[in-house]
This record gives sequence, structure tokens and C-alpha cells, in this order.
Amino acid sequence: MRNPEMVIEHRGNTVCFSPGSFNQLLAVMKDRHIPEGAHLFWEGDTSDKIFYLKQGRVKVTKTTDEGKELILYMYQTGDLIGQADPFFGTKHSFSAEVLEDSDVGVIDHHDLELLICQHCDFAIDFMKWMGSHHRITQTKFRDLMLYGKPGALCSTLIRLYNTYGEPHGEHVVINKKITHTDLSNMIGATRESVNRMLSDLRKKGAVEYDGGMIVIKNLEMLQGICHCELCPKEICRI
Repeated sequence: MRNPEMVIEHRGNTVCFSPGSFNQLLAVMKDRHIPEGAHLFWEGDTSDKIFYLKQGRVKVTKTTDEGKELILYMYQTGDLIGQADPFFGTKHSFSAEVLEDSDVGVIDHHDLELLICQHCDFAIDFMKWMGSHHRITQTKFRDLMLYGKPGALCSTLIRLYNTYGEPHGEHVVINKKITHTDLSNMIGATRESVNRMLSDLRKKGAVEYDGGMIVIKNLEMLQGICHCELCPKEICRI
């Protein structure tokens, strides 16, 4: 077990934890290496653990009865993954697939309950994480449902901009290779409709492609199409 007093740098959706609370979480983790293509959990599995992504990427998906995959979240280094209400003996309503070889800290619910019972500061920080997780979910459903598929696509591009964007001259490059199939799975549309919408955005000068990477040229135009509410970046993420 790690020294709880040791301060560890952390990123991702765990920024709501103070250094002390975060190191208490680190101290109860069990380290695992998960290969690309494996799953942290499957839809229907009992939710009795949460996972801290020390290094790597994970996508969380929901599969329809017709076999269509909807990507709900894309997690990266520094993120905490799992049910945001972990104390009700529920089953996972989605699956978590590892996208690249990853190092993960596994936290048993029993250990998490002890931390919450014994350390009030940790309990408050964990409630902040739960609230942030719920807010991300709410804003994603808002974007998917209120402004049609063009609005959903523009919202997703903004979230990619906030999560993976890197300045490149006057514009910003999304520094992860995102396919049209990925985008279609993120917004619940067909790949053909995503192709048409992206073509329209390119004609309007909002986006471009450079070496297979998406380039955001006019963020304000995307924000206007999806009626962006200018949420903070820790909420407006993929």
C-alpha cells in the first residue's frame, strides 16, 4: 500500500479530489494490466468495483437489441470509471472496452465504503465526482435529443476539441484518429449521415481534415448549431 501522505499528480475526471483524498484512493487500489480489446466489465455484470485509469484509454458502450453500438463515454489517463451510484448492488448497464494496453487501479466497493465512512473530506470529494459524472451524462443526453443529429454531431466535435484538441497554427487539431463510424456510434446515427453532415460542415469552413485528423476551424459555428451553453471543459468532454 502507498503512503497516504504522498502527493501524486492526477488528471482527468478525478480533479475534484484533493491531493489527500486522491492518495487515500490510490492506497486501496489493486494494480492490473489490461490488454487492448479486453473488457473491464460487461453489460449485466454486478457493479462491485470502480476503476482508475492510470494509463490508457477505455470506451464505455451500450448495445441495442439490434446490435447497434452507442459510445457513451471515452475515458483516458486520470479518469475514474464505473457506476456513479456504487452502493446499491446494481448491475452494469453498459460495457467498458479497453482501446489500448492499459494500467488500471481496481477499487473494491467495500474499500470505497470504508474510505467514505472514515474520512469525511474524502466523502465530500467523492460526492463531487458523482455530481460531475451525472452532469456529464445529462448534458450529453441534452445534446443528443434537443437539436437533431447536426446538433449532436457539433456537440460531439466540441467535446473532442476540449478533450483531445491541440493548437495547430490558427486552428485546433483533434489529436486522436476518430473515424466516421466512431462519430456515428457517438451520436446514434448512420455512417452515411455523418459523412453528409461532415461534408456540409467542411463546405461551411467549420472543420477540415489533415492527415486523417479532424481540424476545428470555426468553433463558434459549431457552438451555434448545437446551442452550446459553454459548460466548463471538465463537463464538456467526450
